[in-house]
Amino acid sequence: MRRMVAETRLSPADLILPAFVREGVSEPVPISAMPGVVQHTRDTLRKAAVEAVSAGVSGIMLFGVPEDAKKDAAGTAGTDPDGILQQALRDVRAEVGDDLVVMSDLCLDEYTDHGHCGVLDEAGRVDNDATLERYAEMAQVQADAGAHVVGPSGMMDGQIGVIRDALDTIGKEDVAVLAYTVKYSSAFYGPFREAVGSSLRGDRKTYQQDPANVRESLRELALDLDEGADMVMVKPAGPYLDVLARVADAVDVPVAAYQISGEYAMVEAAAEKGWIDRDAAILETLTGIRRAGAKMILTYWATEAAQKLAGRG
Repeated sequence: MRRMVAETRLSPADLILPAFVREGVSEPVPISAMPGVVQHTRDTLRKAAVEAVSAGVSGIMLFGVPEDAKKDAAGTAGTDPDGILQQALRDVRAEVGDDLVVMSDLCLDEYTDHGHCGVLDEAGRVDNDATLERYAEMAQVQADAGAHVVGPSGMMDGQIGVIRDALDTIGKEDVAVLAYTVKYSSAFYGPFREAVGSSLRGDRKTYQQDPANVRESLRELALDLDEGADMVMVKPAGPYLDVLARVADAVDVPVAAYQISGEYAMVEAAAEKGWIDRDAAILETLTGIRRAGAKMILTYWATEAAQKLAGRG
């Protein structure tokens, strides 16, 4: 009866799998702070995509991890047509076609030797406008490589409009833009830095949002929609369910939320200690995000959770 009258229903189709692919490795590389998550080889990424399709997951968000020697100040590996992310996009599209929505992280932080999401000026500050030029190029190479959706995560002012124009210019009007509209400067990103081999020293407080603020997020939402965002995202998910609910109530476009690495790591660590029921906690956290208004949830448990949901009927 509880199932019959449940107000919120979580399904495999609500889930998107974030996945990392690393250049120059012959075996998957475990991420120590995220038990069960790896940096894939190109071959194991293909297998993960097929498994996600079989479980009923709707999408996969790809992150490239280049060799350290290929990082530079401008993040040129990120716009190389033969860069690791572009290779991975082609691989996954060749493997699963349109059976999975293939998304790509559009940001420079994985590819810069300083670890910031943009190009730096002479004073060492992120140059917003110079970064937008790089994002435009990155959007085009990712679209050419087969991305159905690009996800600009760098939080530069004006990035959605610039990316939309860049895609339209090359005839990629059908490639959607998932705006990282709300991205807080969070303590929960720590494990992700290991996952992408980040070179960052310091923080990103000058361009990510203050956890104390909500109205700022709603202003960003209005700007992104005006610039042509097809979908919007709140990141992190768990600590900001109130913000997620405000965003979902305000828009008529699909809303995503990203259950980030630190959220994942906390549950896994507590479960390993025997302090919580792991399976119940996974589905409870995802249901809470869905209840707050997210139609799409990016989670490292996507395939596993989808399999569990299918098993419950």
